[in-house]
Amino acid sequence: MTLQYGAQLSLGQIAPDFEAETTDGPIRFSDWAKDSWVVFFSHPRDFTPVCTTELGEAARLKPEFDKRGVKVIGLSVDPLDKHDAWAEDIRQTQGTALNFPMIADPSKHVSQLYGMIHPEADPSITVRTVYVLDPARKVRLTLTYPPSTGRNFHEVLRVIDSLQLTDRHKVATPVNWQPGERAIIVPSLSDEDAAKRFPQGWQADRPYLRWVELKE
Repeated sequence: MTLQYGAQLSLGQIAPDFEAETTDGPIRFSDWAKDSWVVFFSHPRDFTPVCTTELGEAARLKPEFDKRGVKVIGLSVDPLDKHDAWAEDIRQTQGTALNFPMIADPSKHVSQLYGMIHPEADPSITVRTVYVLDPARKVRLTLTYPPSTGRNFHEVLRVIDSLQLTDRHKVATPVNWQPGERAIIVPSLSDEDAAKRFPQGWQADRPYLRWVELKE
């Protein structure tokens, strides 16, 4: 499967497998990602200023990703030798060495496979895309940022926290939710079934809006 330029993967779709060279050596994506959540994000060419800060921040946050069972991987369409030089710039300017693999995609095979090529620009410029994949390699989040705006990895972590919570319980998370705050019982769960699942009870503002405190 190869997507049209700019046609991104959809929520619920199984992310395609591929083989690639990375800064950590060659990988088959399915083997590398096995049984883990994955944050997969793309970059335009190496030595771009905003992406330099993003890669440094993602490296700084590795303990937070590890705590959630999440692997991080990046992609740029430049070759491996440029990635290695860029990694040294990231270490020097951001104070954190790259600690996850960066895919070298000079053939643009992977970026086309994942719809990371911008349809209105030079085909060497990737859309600044973020995919969050679950352990079944199912797409659970897609984000696309403009070149001028750095990505918010704290928001990516927040969404992962929500996804992992809602996978464990029959709940959804409300606007601006943060870990530890109350959740919403999904409408598909009847009051009878909710009473079995949530013996601590809940607050109902409306029949369809039931708030529950979860003890994790």
